[in-house]
Amino acid sequence: MLRRKKAGIYIHERTGWPDFRWDHARIAARLVDIMHRQGRLIGRMEGLGFQLRAEAVLDTLTEDVLKSSEIEGETLDRDQVRSSIARRLGLDIGGLVPADRNVEGVVEMMLDATQRYSEPLTGRRLFAWHAALFPAGHSGMSKIRVGAWRDDAKGPMQVVSGPIGRERVHYEAPAADRLRDEMKKFVDWFEKDRSTNLVLKAGVAHLWFVTIHPFDDGNGRIARAIADMVLARSENTAQRFYSMSAQIRAERKAYYEILEATQKGDLDITRWLEWFLDCLGRAFERSETILGSVLGKTRFWERFAKVEFNERQRNILNRLLNGFEGKLTSSKWAKLAKCSHDTALRDIEDLIRKKVLVKDAAGGRSTSYSLAKITR
Repeated sequence: MLRRKKAGIYIHERTGWPDFRWDHARIAARLVDIMHRQGRLIGRMEGLGFQLRAEAVLDTLTEDVLKSSEIEGETLDRDQVRSSIARRLGLDIGGLVPADRNVEGVVEMMLDATQRYSEPLTGRRLFAWHAALFPAGHSGMSKIRVGAWRDDAKGPMQVVSGPIGRERVHYEAPAADRLRDEMKKFVDWFEKDRSTNLVLKAGVAHLWFVTIHPFDDGNGRIARAIADMVLARSENTAQRFYSMSAQIRAERKAYYEILEATQKGDLDITRWLEWFLDCLGRAFERSETILGSVLGKTRFWERFAKVEFNERQRNILNRLLNGFEGKLTSSKWAKLAKCSHDTALRDIEDLIRKKVLVKDAAGGRSTSYSLAKITR
């Protein structure tokens, strides 16, 4: 990464760092509303049967892993992520696929944060998360320090954008020689502070960690995992029914803008916390989509409970129900099912006769198929 001259003074250079402050009066109404909605959502989800709840958790965690990586410009395979999570949670979903090492690592970190949320956060645990994110010791083509704080051997840690020669510095993190002390303060506060509301603490922890930026790479994903860990503590449950990372991904531009503005501001982080709480509220609303998908899958299998499917058909129908990207064609079917094109066509035609699939409007060489609409 090219290093450019930094711009201005950053929050970690302010006198009093890291003693954050915020306007409690401005935050209070938002916080009360968020906690009420949070409790209502958890209560509603826990009222579902075990199988529906497990499906909702699996869909939420899959979305969380995918979108947290997308924020950093990395696209993971949905089926691999879903399969990895299901295996680790002991869920029988059928059609499991093997996952790459980098997928397994991201899933391992996220599940450690959310399923073991009550266990202490330590430097060693953070090193393990980082090593899981980068199993080959590289970020892209660049070799990085893994499972250790950055050393700034190639210059200060900066967040930059723009074409080569005209880069813009958005942020410069604390120097590497400060990291041991900075991270000790952070971890001590994280485990010992009892005065901060846990929902607010998730927002503060996210900001504080990503501002220290202690690793060569992966800081954003780990910051979001830390926030999820605190939110799980606030709910006292490992079951996740909403994805903060998915909402941040949807609002990525605003996320980076408020983060940059806060890191270039003073120790008053009221605006950041307002944005964090509002984003969390929108994540609750987004959970309705996940719930709708889960209920839709349930209605589908109830509707066709007496219909016989072969293993290929069942596996690919599950893929369609879990958010298959793009259009389903006979050639894609053959590739996914590892069968001949003729076998794929027979499978598809059988499902059309059973009114499970319908042929899309566009025909010819581009013939594609979709799930039939389920009416109650």
